[in-house]
Amino acid sequence: MPDQARRDQLAASLAEVHQRIARACTAAGRDPGSVALVAVTKTYPAEDVVLLAGLGVTDVGENKDQEAAAKAAAVAGAGVPVRWHFVGQLQRNKARSVVRYADVVESVDSVRLASALDAAAGRHRDTPLDVLIQVSIDGDPARGGAVDPAAGPPPSDPEHDLRRVAETVAAAGTLRLRGLMAVAPRGWEPARAFEALAATAARLRAGHPDATVLSAGMSGDLEEAVRYGATHVRIGTSLLGMRNPLR
Repeated sequence: MPDQARRDQLAASLAEVHQRIARACTAAGRDPGSVALVAVTKTYPAEDVVLLAGLGVTDVGENKDQEAAAKAAAVAGAGVPVRWHFVGQLQRNKARSVVRYADVVESVDSVRLASALDAAAGRHRDTPLDVLIQVSIDGDPARGGAVDPAAGPPPSDPEHDLRRVAETVAAAGTLRLRGLMAVAPRGWEPARAFEALAATAARLRAGHPDATVLSAGMSGDLEEAVRYGATHVRIGTSLLGMRNPLR
């Protein structure tokens, strides 16, 4: 597909996503400017990121380090500035790689991972790394996420206690606690999930007033997320479409 045709396709999808965000904000009595778009480009080429940046997209999400590192290098080589969000589950042994290109890590869910990122950022960054704590809304450890003990049973592993993770990030010299991220659990109504997340976010802000970011909502449920206070929505399919992805 020629670049111009792909650009036109992305421009149309982007306009539609922005319209959805604006309508959701209007319904919730919020300023549309209060919700930022993170374009999730996993499995799509660096060329799409360059095109999206030319259309005004500033924040890009990736979920696998190997793909993200190469893509970030290619986009930087093209002279295109974007803000990279790492949104996937992250192993501690990938911390040294991720801190080199990511501006935000949205998937910190344990004290161990926070400590690993702090150590890696201290060696490989000149600026603080923004961090969101990934919350497990239903407490299922299989899907990852820190657990808010005020919302239900405490985590089986205290390393995943939301309060401990938040304290570790806040005390780290190279990390900056910015807020929370979550995905609505399968089988839950999105409104129920994001209402619970909003309550957890309010509890976090009580102890960490600067942790104001709430990354929630994807292509299928962004409206419910905006209703319950999302400041960032992570959009992939509705923006990139069904183009043949990278393999």
